[in-house]
Amino acid sequence: MGSSLVEPGRPTEAGQRRRSRAKYEQRRREVVNTAARLFAERGYHNTSIDDLVEATGLQRGGLYHYIDSKQHLLLLTHEELITPLLVRAEAIVAADAPADAKLRELMRAWVTHVATHRDHMVVFSEERRLIESDPAWVGVRAARERFQSLLEGVLDLGARAGTFSIGDPDMVRLSILGIVNYMPQWLDPEGRLKPAEIADRCCDVLLRGLLPR
Repeated sequence: MGSSLVEPGRPTEAGQRRRSRAKYEQRRREVVNTAARLFAERGYHNTSIDDLVEATGLQRGGLYHYIDSKQHLLLLTHEELITPLLVRAEAIVAADAPADAKLRELMRAWVTHVATHRDHMVVFSEERRLIESDPAWVGVRAARERFQSLLEGVLDLGARAGTFSIGDPDMVRLSILGIVNYMPQWLDPEGRLKPAEIADRCCDVLLRGLLPR
């Protein structure tokens, strides 16, 4: 029998590349999260590259290893806000469950995400106009629209099943978006209620309004 070209227990070149890429992505995520905190506290314009260098512990050249520019960092902050939530929402909507259960799980995932990404939400609300003209913003906009379409799909599923009574779908959708998008102004992740409990109470209010009479 021929001998293996790779020693047992020795990482392959492909495995090393995967680990290196995962390490890079993790460090970049840490940079993005640090920037989100600074942007939320000080404002985007009042945060300098030197501030970011100091906060991340990187040299200027090291910082630019993970970002192209300060504006690129703002875009990455928005991507970090929507991408993980969209992945979770896709799984919830794809599950075999009634509409009211899907809405509750979607709200739990959403509010929990807001609690862990409060800084990102604040930055999105205050600074989105700065990069909406950036061609790269198209991907973020598409992700946000996809999330809203998933929410609309759950509401439509409930309406068709007779679980929900919806006279004005746009008003219901905007009301739900308004409830959650305003949460960074008051939600305290360390407060009396855990994020999932807040989501359940919000969902209880919503479902009472959507139940057929």
